[in-house]
Amino acid sequence: EDNVQRRKRGENEYFSALKQDLLPRATRGPMARMTRREQKVSLAQLLFSEDDGSEDKGPSEVFMDSVGDEEDPAVLKHRKERLSQAQAALRLSLLLREPACTALSLAELCKRRLALSGKMGAPSALRCAEKAIEIAGDGFWDGDEVAIEAEDDPVLDPKYERNATTPGLAHPTTLKLLPLRVSNLCKRSALLQHGNALAAEGKQEEARASYEKVLPLIAGEPRCARVDWERHSVYINIGNTFSRTGDFDLADEQFKIAESLGTDHLNAEEGSKFDGSGMVIGAKRARAFAMKKAGREQEAKDLLKEVIEAQIKLNMEEEAKKKKQQSSQSAATEAVTNGAKP
Repeated sequence: EDNVQRRKRGENEYFSALKQDLLPRATRGPMARMTRREQKVSLAQLLFSEDDGSEDKGPSEVFMDSVGDEEDPAVLKHRKERLSQAQAALRLSLLLREPACTALSLAELCKRRLALSGKMGAPSALRCAEKAIEIAGDGFWDGDEVAIEAEDDPVLDPKYERNATTPGLAHPTTLKLLPLRVSNLCKRSALLQHGNALAAEGKQEEARASYEKVLPLIAGEPRCARVDWERHSVYINIGNTFSRTGDFDLADEQFKIAESLGTDHLNAEEGSKFDGSGMVIGAKRARAFAMKKAGREQEAKDLLKEVIEAQIKLNMEEEAKKKKQQSSQSAATEAVTNGAKP
């Protein structure tokens, strides 16, 4: 899509530079033999790939502060590996001079630092989110100040003088080359993770304000599973900020909105039944946890039992669907193979 837009704008110099290998890319290390395009593919894999063992697999971006000393060593090891992937993505995005990927890498760093360290990692996670918001904005940002976040234990020099000379994704200079939508997509991700970091620090009102800034950015987006999961995450996170401050009624208002997004998919002919069920289950789970916080123990237990049963049923249906698809693919491959024999 990037190349298509560049061709429409007649950016012949870009393609000449690309052909002559003059554009920034890694020239040392394991990626040295890869083309710029291949390195960009690797960057996307670092940012967006998920394996079956990933805790954060799936579209939900709901913050749950569940990190503790009793965590399984294997889980902690996996979280550290996911954090390292985000750090590698940040280094590569800066090297390739891809500001949108830089912002997304910072948002992922925020998310994965919270997953690994919880409240202890909130200050560094918050710093990453704030830098991602700055890159998505209409001002300027400092590449050196961003690069330090790729280190394991970033140490910020208090005497460091900022050199913010790179225009943000919403800056008029950048908008001559990229649509505003790129800025909005990065800003949505950054604001959501910014809210999660604030929630981890116990700043529920500030977290809520950050979440609420996402809603106008997705108001004009079409109703589809991907965007509705984003809406769902925002409403659940807002509800959780109310729950943490002891206001169950206001929390449940948000959970009901989130649940209705899933119900819409279940009721609509063109809706995604799997995603709709997942959204309904997610909203009910959040309501159950909020009930427990509000002292409604038995109601919480009953609802959580319903949630677990629904999740097991959904997982079984999805597994059966996958097996059926694999069986169909195997049969089609066998038919082609047999048909090719003399």
